[in-house]
Amino acid sequence: MFGKPITISLSPNTESDDVRLALRTLFFPHAWKEGNATYKVEQWFCRYFSVDSAVSFNSGRSALLAILKAFGIGEGDEVLVQAFTCVAVPNSVLWAGATPIYVDIDDSFNMDPKEVEKKITKQTKVMIVQHTFGIPAQVDQLVQLAKKHHLILIEDCAHALGATYKGKKVGTLGDAAFFSFGRDKVVSSVFGGMAIINGKWKMENGKLEQYQKSLSYPSYFWIFQQLFHPIAFSIILASYNILIGKILLLILQKLRLLSFPVYPEEKKGKQPSDFPAKFPHALAILLINQLKKLERYNENRKQVADFYRDQMSQKSDFKFTPEVGGAIYLRFPFLFSKSPQLIKKVRQQEIYLGNWYHNIIDPTGVDYQAIGYVFGSCPKAEKVASQILNLPTRISLHDAKKVVEAINL
Repeated sequence: MFGKPITISLSPNTESDDVRLALRTLFFPHAWKEGNATYKVEQWFCRYFSVDSAVSFNSGRSALLAILKAFGIGEGDEVLVQAFTCVAVPNSVLWAGATPIYVDIDDSFNMDPKEVEKKITKQTKVMIVQHTFGIPAQVDQLVQLAKKHHLILIEDCAHALGATYKGKKVGTLGDAAFFSFGRDKVVSSVFGGMAIINGKWKMENGKLEQYQKSLSYPSYFWIFQQLFHPIAFSIILASYNILIGKILLLILQKLRLLSFPVYPEEKKGKQPSDFPAKFPHALAILLINQLKKLERYNENRKQVADFYRDQMSQKSDFKFTPEVGGAIYLRFPFLFSKSPQLIKKVRQQEIYLGNWYHNIIDPTGVDYQAIGYVFGSCPKAEKVASQILNLPTRISLHDAKKVVEAINL
């Protein structure tokens, strides 16, 4: 069967104009590193969040590391992170020299305020509040805890650009925030990240900017990998259903012409030489085009998420998150005790569901000892990780109907 599969990952944001833009940019390597597109992206964030400064990096993990460095977080400091996340988050804490302390989650798959207080010690300096799947966390309670214990609150908005909490944009609710432009995030330049710090922290803002200036640009080969990604996937996805696309993907990854979202050494808590680095002009060009689509993408996601909830709410063996106002649903998550079997069943119809985070800290193969996670310490997150399923939301309602029909068979 020809045609694109229905997929939750595999470059879901890429459209034909993004492919053409990547192809054009590929032929001008002299402009891959420096240029005004990076400045334009930073100014977009300044306007969108009404801040004086936004500082770009080559990834969300680089942006988080930069924020921690700007606040002087390092050896002897503890940083609260939720135990249902990507290894990139605790890794940034480790790279800063600090210690990640894992906190259990609530029914929205975000940090549970009740569990936060249990983990605070005299060494606790920072709380990283993740808005998982674009669903806002219980920010009011978490802000109160941060103030009570004199903690810096950093919002992890990697899934949540455009989400709101009680009418306010997430990313403006704490002391700082970081964003990711990874291949399957809200908007994508394959790799990329942004850091913003609340204006009251003037010295820290200055340190953030200085830290960025001290960094180098990524290598030309690294930039090539990211530019080639949307081009390659336009071919891979068009032939994915007839096996050719799957084979091509494996070959390109084997040849290192395509990069992986998480490096092998990161699974052991180690820091690859590619991070941190500046955000190159070539990827900023791709991101500017994606930012023009932000509102359309998020409206699409919310519409599809509403459809799923309406169509599947009667399924007694599925457990959904509570409805949260302002959520953008990067993915639509639910729990099912037989999630691996369901993923396998619908794959036969060329529908590829997701399982963020089917490991307590994703991806598969993470060395939990190296990143300081102790099994049994966050039981709710561990249970959720064993049952999680995510449905794609960057698809048409027509395709969403196919997803629901396949699940209900």
